[in-house]
Amino acid sequence: MGTRRTRGWRAAAATAAGALPCLALPAPGLWWFAYVALVPWMLLLRTAPTARRAALEGWLGGAGFIVAVHHWLLPSLHVFLIPVAALLGLLWIPFALLVRELLGGIPTAGRAGAALTLVPAGWLVSELARSWQGLGGPWGLLGAGQWDVAPALRVASVGGVWLVSLLVVAVNCAVVLLVAVPGARGPATAGLAGCAVLAGAVWLWAPRPEVTGALRVAVVQPGPVAGAESTERRFEVGERLTRTLVGSRPDLVVWGESSVGTDLAARPDLARRLAALAREVGAPVLVNVDARRSDQPGIYKSSVLVGPEGPTGDRYDKMRLVPFGEYVPARALMGWATSVGRAADEDRMRGAAPVVMDLPYGLRVGPLVCFESAFPDMSRHLVRAGADMLVAQSATSTFQDSWAPAQHASLAALRAAETGRPVVHATLTGVSTVFGPSGERIGAALPTSASTAAVYEVPGARGTTVFARFGNWPAGAALTALVLYGAARGVRTVRVAARPAPGPSAPPARTARG
Repeated sequence: MGTRRTRGWRAAAATAAGALPCLALPAPGLWWFAYVALVPWMLLLRTAPTARRAALEGWLGGAGFIVAVHHWLLPSLHVFLIPVAALLGLLWIPFALLVRELLGGIPTAGRAGAALTLVPAGWLVSELARSWQGLGGPWGLLGAGQWDVAPALRVASVGGVWLVSLLVVAVNCAVVLLVAVPGARGPATAGLAGCAVLAGAVWLWAPRPEVTGALRVAVVQPGPVAGAESTERRFEVGERLTRTLVGSRPDLVVWGESSVGTDLAARPDLARRLAALAREVGAPVLVNVDARRSDQPGIYKSSVLVGPEGPTGDRYDKMRLVPFGEYVPARALMGWATSVGRAADEDRMRGAAPVVMDLPYGLRVGPLVCFESAFPDMSRHLVRAGADMLVAQSATSTFQDSWAPAQHASLAALRAAETGRPVVHATLTGVSTVFGPSGERIGAALPTSASTAAVYEVPGARGTTVFARFGNWPAGAALTALVLYGAARGVRTVRVAARPAPGPSAPPARTARG
């Protein structure tokens, strides 16, 4: 009975400990907590009596983490969130096994030093796997909680949010050694010092974007609009708010995701109204059309640039769709999800390629639609294709009173720091915000309670960050370290197996008698 009770409380503790890191994400905003958030879970894993038990507690902790980070999806997914979390929780099993193997018992100085590299690498592999769009994408990454910490944003300019996650886990690992393994305080202290030196070196020597001029960008946020005619009324509110910008001399006006609910080719009257707005304010209007296309089958979400003469021909169709929200993965198998939540009744269609749009005065804009601002590779690709500014058009009205709007807006700071380009995050219902090329906030954010239009002086930038040039190199480094460790373990295992078994002891020699 005692063993069963122990297993029960350990399982519950693993699930709860795995959920703790969510407190470091935006909304709760306890960014400093990230540096110790994994410690309770890791202390539990290192004392797991068997590898099988560690795997179980890694799985439960991973599932707890997914539920905590995505709890705001419950109104849409209902109980379906639990099996999704159970599936994704499996990705943390390698991390759990590494913690038990490298931090368990009384590790030597060498094993403790290896843990400071390999345990963070194991965590990063879990983050990379779940960041695949089909598994939900990179939402709620551990490093994302550092979005408003200037030194962390500098680190992101070198290795993206991935390098930030590695450093955060390394600090947690060092704290575990300090707390639980007195004999490993030397390597733990050296690990903490190494993280501090790396962050300091990046702060001092990593290339910074060169600010060049400014662009006046207006963000139009209509606020919540309910009812059967909500798309028409939302358009009217956006139209009215845009007219308040007359005289403010914006260079670009940005509306949020799904701000237009009908294909402009099928509604030339709406196209004419948008063109009239562009003439009145003296700037093109970037809208987002969520509608069935008239020129091809299916529903698309598209960024469309409208100038004084009408649509300019620049159009970007969203490529990475939200699982269940915009399409149901393996619908033939999982279509029942539409009966228990707000899963999409019809799959949206995917765009074919990224698009960089040319503005009249020589600047180029790279549009992203909602969920796509979570993907570092997409913003990097746009900047390498020549985008001077990134614009993310978003809508989180379904989750208006949850952590989602603040968490989504914070991603723009990371994308700005990673690419060295300003990012405008424009939403229908908040939070809308703008970040400069180093990830610094520009002006005041528009909260979820606001229905307004605001103009931001957005600094331009030149130059290339390390991340924009080399991409996600921390992933390659982490995978290389794990492969080398696995190979070394394999060689050691083979050598042990190849040793001859000791034979039976020879009988004592008889003493010769003369």
